Amino acid sequence: MATEWSPILAAVERQPGTWEMIDPDGRSYGRIQIRRTVDGIRYRAEHQGELIGWATSLRVACEKVHGAYIRAHGPGFRTATPELD
Repeated sequence: MATEWSPILAAVERQPGTWEMIDPDGRSYGRIQIRRTVDGIRYRAEHQGELIGWATSLRVACEKVHGAYIRAHGPGFRTATPELD
């Protein structure tokens, strides 16, 4: 069975319950935090400091953040800065 890379391998737990997503150059590009909610345990996913969603597993949260990271490198990516008129 071939071993495949997974976005969860980019997650580094620097504090209990908080994972930083680290790029190949060692820079953080996202953060995931485990939270207790009225619906149970959820994972809060951020990309570049912006909330991008919630997940029910660490694996799914890592996939969400990594997907945002990949999309940020493609054409048509827009930053959160205001438009200049």
